[in-house]
Amino acid sequence: MFSGKCTSKARLDGKIAIVTGSNTGIGKITAKEFYRIGAKVIVACRDVKKGEQAVSDIVADVKGDNLGQLVVEELDLGSFKSIKHCAKRILQNENHIHLLVNNAGVMACPKSTTQDGFETQFGVNHLGHFLFTSLLLPRIRNSTPARIVNVSSLAHTSGVINFDDLNYEKSYSSMAAYGQSKLANVLFSKELARRLEGTGVHVYSLHPGIVRTELGRTIDQVYFPGMRLLANFFLYPFIKTPEQGAQTTLHCSIDEKAGEENGLYYSDCKVKEPSTFAKDPELAKKLWEKSIELVGLKDYDMFNSDDRLPEPLKDIVVS
Repeated sequence: MFSGKCTSKARLDGKIAIVTGSNTGIGKITAKEFYRIGAKVIVACRDVKKGEQAVSDIVADVKGDNLGQLVVEELDLGSFKSIKHCAKRILQNENHIHLLVNNAGVMACPKSTTQDGFETQFGVNHLGHFLFTSLLLPRIRNSTPARIVNVSSLAHTSGVINFDDLNYEKSYSSMAAYGQSKLANVLFSKELARRLEGTGVHVYSLHPGIVRTELGRTIDQVYFPGMRLLANFFLYPFIKTPEQGAQTTLHCSIDEKAGEENGLYYSDCKVKEPSTFAKDPELAKKLWEKSIELVGLKDYDMFNSDDRLPEPLKDIVVS
Protein backbone atom coordinates (compact mmCIF):
# COMPACT_ATOMS: atom_id res chain seq x y z
CA MET A 1 0.00 0.00 0.00
CA PHE A 2 2.80 2.44 0.82
CA SER A 3 4.83 3.32 -2.25
CA GLY A 4 7.25 5.77 -0.67
CA LYS A 5 10.68 4.26 -0.22
CA CYS A 6 14.11 5.86 -0.10
CA THR A 7 16.07 4.25 -2.91
CA SER A 8 19.27 6.26 -2.60
CA LYS A 9 22.52 4.30 -2.21
CA ALA A 10 24.37 7.35 -0.87
CA ARG A 11 26.64 6.93 2.13
CA LEU A 12 27.46 9.29 4.99
CA ASP A 13 31.04 8.26 5.71
CA GLY A 14 32.78 10.93 7.76
CA LYS A 15 29.56 12.93 8.21
CA ILE A 16 28.09 14.12 11.50
CA ALA A 17 24.31 13.70 11.86
CA ILE A 18 22.01 14.70 14.72
CA VAL A 19 18.60 13.10 15.13
CA THR A 20 16.32 14.40 17.88
CA GLY A 21 14.00 11.94 19.58
CA SER A 22 15.98 9.03 18.18
CA ASN A 23 15.58 6.58 21.05
CA THR A 24 12.31 5.27 19.59
CA GLY A 25 10.03 5.19 16.54
CA ILE A 26 11.04 6.67 13.21
CA GLY A 27 13.86 8.61 14.87
CA LYS A 28 15.47 5.38 15.99
CA ILE A 29 15.13 3.89 12.51
CA THR A 30 16.63 7.06 11.03
CA ALA A 31 19.61 6.92 13.41
CA LYS A 32 20.03 3.21 12.66
CA GLU A 33 20.19 3.81 8.90
CA PHE A 34 22.61 6.73 9.23
CA TYR A 35 24.84 4.50 11.39
CA ARG A 36 24.61 1.71 8.82
CA ILE A 37 25.82 4.00 6.02
CA GLY A 38 28.77 5.40 7.94
CA ALA A 39 27.69 8.54 9.82
CA LYS A 40 28.58 9.55 13.32
CA VAL A 41 25.08 9.89 14.75
CA ILE A 42 24.23 11.98 17.77
CA VAL A 43 21.22 10.36 19.41
CA ALA A 44 19.66 13.41 21.05
CA CYS A 45 16.84 12.48 23.42
CA ARG A 46 15.27 13.41 26.74
CA ASP A 47 15.89 10.08 28.49
CA VAL A 48 19.59 9.16 28.36
CA LYS A 49 18.99 5.60 29.57
CA LYS A 50 16.49 5.00 26.77
CA GLY A 51 18.96 6.53 24.34
CA GLU A 52 21.68 4.17 25.52
CA GLN A 53 19.29 1.23 25.15
CA ALA A 54 18.48 2.37 21.61
CA VAL A 55 22.19 2.48 20.80
CA SER A 56 22.63 -1.04 22.18
CA ASP A 57 19.70 -2.25 20.08
CA ILE A 58 21.09 -0.67 16.92
CA VAL A 59 24.61 -1.99 17.43
CA ALA A 60 23.25 -5.50 18.08
CA ASP A 61 21.06 -5.36 14.99
CA VAL A 62 23.36 -3.77 12.41
CA LYS A 63 26.33 -5.80 11.24
CA GLY A 64 28.80 -5.17 8.47
CA ASP A 65 31.75 -3.06 7.44
CA ASN A 66 32.20 0.71 7.38
CA LEU A 67 29.65 1.38 10.06
CA GLY A 68 29.46 4.75 11.79
CA GLN A 69 29.33 5.75 15.43
CA LEU A 70 26.51 6.41 17.88
CA VAL A 71 26.70 9.02 20.65
CA VAL A 72 23.92 9.81 23.13
CA GLU A 73 23.27 13.41 24.16
CA GLU A 74 20.59 14.55 26.61
CA LEU A 75 18.09 16.91 25.02
CA ASP A 76 14.77 17.97 26.54
CA LEU A 77 13.05 20.11 23.93
CA GLY A 78 10.63 21.37 26.58
CA SER A 79 13.47 23.19 28.34
CA PHE A 80 15.47 26.05 26.82
CA LYS A 81 18.15 25.36 29.44
CA SER A 82 18.48 21.75 28.32
CA ILE A 83 18.55 22.78 24.66
CA LYS A 84 21.37 25.24 25.30
CA HIS A 85 23.34 22.68 27.30
CA CYS A 86 22.99 20.09 24.54
CA ALA A 87 23.90 22.56 21.78
CA LYS A 88 26.99 23.67 23.66
CA ARG A 89 28.16 20.08 24.27
CA ILE A 90 27.75 19.27 20.60
CA LEU A 91 29.55 22.42 19.45
CA GLN A 92 32.42 21.71 21.84
CA ASN A 93 32.78 18.14 20.57
CA GLU A 94 32.04 18.40 16.84
CA ASN A 95 33.82 20.58 14.30
CA HIS A 96 31.12 19.95 11.70
CA ILE A 97 27.40 19.21 11.55
CA HIS A 98 26.33 17.95 8.14
CA LEU A 99 22.82 16.77 8.88
CA LEU A 100 20.22 17.81 11.46
CA VAL A 101 16.96 15.87 11.64
CA ASN A 102 14.42 17.56 13.91
CA ASN A 103 12.33 14.47 14.49
CA ALA A 104 11.18 14.57 18.13
CA GLY A 105 7.63 15.58 18.90
CA VAL A 106 4.55 15.27 21.08
CA MET A 107 0.92 14.95 20.02
CA ALA A 108 -2.55 15.22 21.57
CA CYS A 109 -1.25 16.30 24.95
CA PRO A 110 -3.44 17.19 27.89
CA LYS A 111 -3.26 20.92 28.55
CA SER A 112 0.21 21.61 29.93
CA THR A 113 3.21 23.88 29.49
CA THR A 114 6.93 23.52 28.97
CA GLN A 115 9.48 24.54 31.60
CA ASP A 116 9.55 27.97 29.97
CA GLY A 117 5.77 28.42 30.11
CA PHE A 118 4.71 27.64 26.53
CA GLU A 119 1.90 25.31 25.47
CA THR A 120 3.63 21.94 25.32
CA GLN A 121 3.09 21.07 21.66
CA PHE A 122 4.03 24.51 20.34
CA GLY A 123 6.94 24.67 22.80
CA VAL A 124 8.40 21.24 22.05
CA ASN A 125 7.52 20.71 18.40
CA HIS A 126 8.31 24.22 17.18
CA LEU A 127 10.09 26.50 19.65
CA GLY A 128 12.40 23.78 20.97
CA HIS A 129 13.58 22.82 17.51
CA PHE A 130 13.70 26.46 16.42
CA LEU A 131 16.10 27.30 19.27
CA PHE A 132 18.19 24.14 18.82
CA THR A 133 18.57 24.72 15.08
CA SER A 134 19.40 28.40 15.53
CA LEU A 135 22.20 27.69 18.00
CA LEU A 136 23.74 25.04 15.74
CA LEU A 137 23.24 26.92 12.48
CA PRO A 138 26.64 28.68 12.20
CA ARG A 139 28.37 25.29 12.54
CA ILE A 140 25.97 23.76 10.00
CA ARG A 141 26.67 26.65 7.60
CA ASN A 142 30.37 25.87 7.94
CA SER A 143 29.78 22.20 7.03
CA THR A 144 28.25 22.49 3.57
CA PRO A 145 26.78 20.74 1.77
CA ALA A 146 24.44 20.24 4.70
CA ARG A 147 20.76 19.51 5.26
CA ILE A 148 18.14 20.32 7.91
CA VAL A 149 15.10 18.04 7.92
CA ASN A 150 12.00 18.98 9.94
CA VAL A 151 9.46 16.23 10.56
CA SER A 152 6.02 17.82 10.37
CA SER A 153 2.65 16.15 9.70
CA LEU A 154 -0.39 16.20 7.43
CA ALA A 155 -2.04 17.72 10.50
CA HIS A 156 -0.45 21.01 9.47
CA THR A 157 -3.29 21.35 6.94
CA SER A 158 -5.77 21.90 9.77
CA GLY A 159 -3.47 24.24 11.65
CA VAL A 160 -3.53 28.00 12.05
CA ILE A 161 -1.01 30.21 13.82
CA ASN A 162 -3.01 31.87 16.56
CA PHE A 163 -0.78 34.86 17.31
CA ASP A 164 -3.36 36.24 19.74
CA ASP A 165 -3.23 33.06 21.83
CA LEU A 166 -0.25 30.90 20.85
CA ASN A 167 -0.50 29.02 24.14
CA TYR A 168 -4.21 28.26 23.78
CA GLU A 169 -4.90 29.76 27.18
CA LYS A 170 -8.40 30.99 26.25
CA SER A 171 -9.77 27.72 24.90
CA TYR A 172 -7.59 24.62 24.68
CA SER A 173 -7.92 21.97 22.01
CA SER A 174 -5.16 19.37 21.92
CA MET A 175 -5.50 18.67 18.19
CA ALA A 176 -5.81 22.36 17.27
CA ALA A 177 -2.62 23.03 19.24
CA TYR A 178 -0.94 20.08 17.51
CA GLY A 179 -1.99 21.38 14.09
CA GLN A 180 -0.57 24.80 14.97
CA SER A 181 2.77 23.27 15.96
CA LYS A 182 2.98 21.20 12.78
CA LEU A 183 2.09 24.17 10.58
CA ALA A 184 4.85 26.04 12.40
CA ASN A 185 7.30 23.28 11.38
CA VAL A 186 6.51 23.81 7.69
CA LEU A 187 6.58 27.61 7.92
CA PHE A 188 9.90 27.47 9.80
CA SER A 189 11.34 25.26 7.07
CA LYS A 190 10.15 27.60 4.32
CA GLU A 191 11.54 30.73 5.94
CA LEU A 192 14.82 29.09 6.96
CA ALA A 193 15.29 27.79 3.41
CA ARG A 194 14.68 31.29 2.05
CA ARG A 195 17.22 32.84 4.40
CA LEU A 196 19.79 30.13 3.59
CA GLU A 197 19.35 30.28 -0.18
CA GLY A 198 22.69 29.93 -1.92
CA THR A 199 24.63 28.90 1.19
CA GLY A 200 24.76 25.16 0.50
CA VAL A 201 22.41 24.35 3.41
CA HIS A 202 19.11 22.88 2.21
CA VAL A 203 15.98 22.60 4.32
CA TYR A 204 13.08 20.14 4.12
CA SER A 205 9.77 19.46 5.88
CA LEU A 206 7.76 16.27 5.61
CA HIS A 207 4.79 14.15 6.58
CA PRO A 208 5.96 10.66 7.60
CA GLY A 209 2.48 9.13 7.48
CA ILE A 210 0.41 7.61 10.26
CA VAL A 211 3.07 5.59 12.03
CA ARG A 212 2.89 3.00 14.79
CA THR A 213 4.97 4.81 17.43
CA GLU A 214 4.63 6.15 20.98
CA LEU A 215 3.53 9.57 19.67
CA GLY A 216 -0.12 9.05 20.60
CA ARG A 217 0.54 7.70 24.08
CA THR A 218 -1.45 10.47 25.82
CA ILE A 219 -4.52 10.36 23.58
CA ASP A 220 -6.56 8.35 26.11
CA GLN A 221 -6.02 11.12 28.68
CA VAL A 222 -7.31 13.75 26.26
CA TYR A 223 -10.40 11.89 25.04
CA PHE A 224 -11.39 8.71 26.88
CA PRO A 225 -9.82 5.41 27.98
CA GLY A 226 -9.53 3.11 24.96
CA MET A 227 -9.46 5.92 22.38
CA ARG A 228 -5.98 4.98 21.21
CA LEU A 229 -6.96 1.33 20.76
CA LEU A 230 -10.11 2.36 18.89
CA ALA A 231 -8.18 4.70 16.59
CA ASN A 232 -5.61 2.00 15.84
CA PHE A 233 -8.43 -0.42 14.94
CA PHE A 234 -10.07 1.90 12.40
CA LEU A 235 -6.80 3.26 11.01
CA TYR A 236 -5.04 -0.12 10.88
CA PRO A 237 -4.99 -0.39 7.04
CA PHE A 238 -3.27 3.01 6.84
CA ILE A 239 -0.76 2.69 9.69
CA LYS A 240 2.90 2.39 8.76
CA THR A 241 5.63 0.61 10.63
CA PRO A 242 8.45 2.82 11.93
CA GLU A 243 10.61 1.49 9.07
CA GLN A 244 8.04 2.64 6.52
CA GLY A 245 7.49 5.91 8.34
CA ALA A 246 11.21 6.75 8.27
CA GLN A 247 11.51 6.49 4.48
CA THR A 248 10.63 10.11 3.69
CA THR A 249 13.03 11.37 6.36
CA LEU A 250 15.78 9.24 4.81
CA HIS A 251 14.89 10.47 1.33
CA CYS A 252 15.15 14.12 2.36
CA SER A 253 18.37 13.40 4.26
CA ILE A 254 20.42 11.51 1.67
CA ASP A 255 18.73 11.34 -1.73
CA GLU A 256 20.83 12.97 -4.45
CA LYS A 257 17.90 14.59 -6.29
CA ALA A 258 16.45 15.90 -3.03
CA GLY A 259 19.88 17.38 -2.36
CA GLU A 260 19.23 19.80 -5.23
CA GLU A 261 15.88 20.92 -3.78
CA ASN A 262 15.21 23.40 -1.00
CA GLY A 263 12.32 24.54 1.15
CA LEU A 264 9.86 21.92 -0.11
CA TYR A 265 7.38 19.66 1.66
CA TYR A 266 7.42 15.88 1.15
CA SER A 267 5.24 12.83 1.71
CA ASP A 268 6.00 9.24 0.66
CA CYS A 269 9.37 10.40 -0.68
CA LYS A 270 7.81 12.83 -3.13
CA VAL A 271 7.32 16.59 -3.18
CA LYS A 272 3.76 17.48 -2.19
CA GLU A 273 1.83 20.72 -1.92
CA PRO A 274 1.40 21.87 1.68
CA SER A 275 -1.59 23.88 2.87
CA THR A 276 -2.34 27.41 1.70
CA PHE A 277 -1.24 28.82 5.07
CA ALA A 278 2.03 26.87 4.82
CA LYS A 279 2.85 28.64 1.54
CA ASP A 280 2.24 32.16 2.88
CA PRO A 281 5.64 33.96 2.94
CA GLU A 282 4.36 36.80 5.13
CA LEU A 283 3.00 34.34 7.68
CA ALA A 284 6.33 32.50 7.68
CA LYS A 285 8.22 35.75 8.24
CA LYS A 286 5.87 36.83 11.03
CA LEU A 287 6.22 33.46 12.78
CA TRP A 288 10.01 33.65 12.43
CA GLU A 289 10.17 37.07 14.05
CA LYS A 290 7.83 36.00 16.86
CA SER A 291 9.85 32.81 17.44
CA ILE A 292 13.09 34.77 17.67
CA GLU A 293 11.47 36.91 20.36
CA LEU A 294 10.02 33.96 22.30
CA VAL A 295 13.28 31.99 22.46
CA GLY A 296 15.30 35.08 23.40
CA LEU A 297 17.55 35.39 20.34
CA LYS A 298 16.79 38.97 19.24
CA ASP A 299 20.44 40.01 19.60
CA TYR A 300 21.88 36.89 17.92
CA ASP A 301 22.62 36.86 14.17
CA MET A 302 22.77 33.19 13.27
CA PHE A 303 23.40 33.97 9.59
CA ASN A 304 26.40 36.26 9.90
CA SER A 305 28.14 35.06 13.05
CA ASP A 306 31.14 32.78 12.68
CA ASP A 307 30.93 29.17 13.81
CA ARG A 308 32.64 29.65 17.13
CA LEU A 309 30.53 29.28 20.24
CA PRO A 310 27.39 31.45 19.80
CA GLU A 311 26.98 34.37 22.19
CA PRO A 312 23.82 32.88 23.82
CA LEU A 313 25.91 29.89 24.93
CA LYS A 314 28.95 31.70 26.32
CA ASP A 315 27.69 31.62 29.93
CA ILE A 316 26.25 28.11 29.79
CA VAL A 317 28.20 25.70 32.00
CA VAL A 318 28.16 22.05 30.89
CA SER A 319 29.65 19.02 32.56
